[in-house]
Amino acid sequence: MDAVLCPTRGAEFRRGVKAGVPIALGYFAVSFSLGIAARRAGITAWQGFLFSALGLASAGEYAAFTVVAAAGTYLEMALVTLVANARYLLMSCAMSQRMAPGTPLIHRLGMGYLITDELFAVTIAQPGYLSPWYMYGAGAVAAPGWAVGTSLGILAGQLLPGRLVSALSVALYGMFLAVIVPAAREKRVVAVLVGASFLLSWCAGVLPGLSALSAGSRTILLTLLIAGAAAALRPVEEARDAE
Repeated sequence: MDAVLCPTRGAEFRRGVKAGVPIALGYFAVSFSLGIAARRAGITAWQGFLFSALGLASAGEYAAFTVVAAAGTYLEMALVTLVANARYLLMSCAMSQRMAPGTPLIHRLGMGYLITDELFAVTIAQPGYLSPWYMYGAGAVAAPGWAVGTSLGILAGQLLPGRLVSALSVALYGMFLAVIVPAAREKRVVAVLVGASFLLSWCAGVLPGLSALSAGSRTILLTLLIAGAAAALRPVEEARDAE
């Protein structure tokens, strides 16, 4: 079975490692800023390492740290991370269609664990059936870079002056801006939704009733409300053409 799935496992693994090195460098820089945010939420370096090693999700982890900082419940954390990481469900479905028939469950689970935006992109771009060993190679360097970067960010937050820590924490917001600004410039509807999200988030934090909710509950509510309204008012064009 392994020979059918990947005739040259070692070669595929090495190719994956080569593709994963630049991803690991990028992950380290971003997760360092994430570690600063985790430190502000009271997360220790070891806890942060486990968070990142098991989660591998910047938006999901930041949402979880927000819930921790707000002393939210486990249910709120589960819901907010589910919403923040929902895109990985779609990536998993897309990747499953490219796996060789009869791929063992252990490989499917391993590849599912390693799905991130970047690892998914480099793996799905490979021709033919997807090799688990290619993704394992990429993840073998990218995942440690993410987890170690988070821990070092937390340690830096403990050692550096408060003003410098506050300045470094802004880098994480810069990462999110780098994600949404290009999409907003390309599509006006995305720009409108981004602006509406900022406005509604501020309103939810000051309006009576909504402001009494925890930060995690407000995030879940606004995400479902805005995403649902956008899907109803402006469905994806490809889906509309298919109808």
